Amino acid sequence: MFNDVRDAEAGQIFMRELVRTNDMVLVSAIVALLDGAGIRHMVLDQNMSVLEGSLGVLPRRILVAEGQERSARQLMEDAGLAKELRPK
Repeated sequence: MFNDVRDAEAGQIFMRELVRTNDMVLVSAIVALLDGAGIRHMVLDQNMSVLEGSLGVLPRRILVAEGQERSARQLMEDAGLAKELRPK
């Protein structure tokens, strides 16, 4: 079960940015951690390579459901990735 924060009227799930990076290996590792912990997330800007010419210049953003941000941050810290976290 996911602990989502929803707008009562619009039924929206609010997302918070957790990490922004150009390192695709790091993105894969973080996604694996979040999947393993059952934390709802999404990776934005994955398909920007069409615009940038596959150079990896534009960073990918990993967002988590607002209600799970604290758990996601703790997971990242426990994995030794605290320096990769975006400020709150």
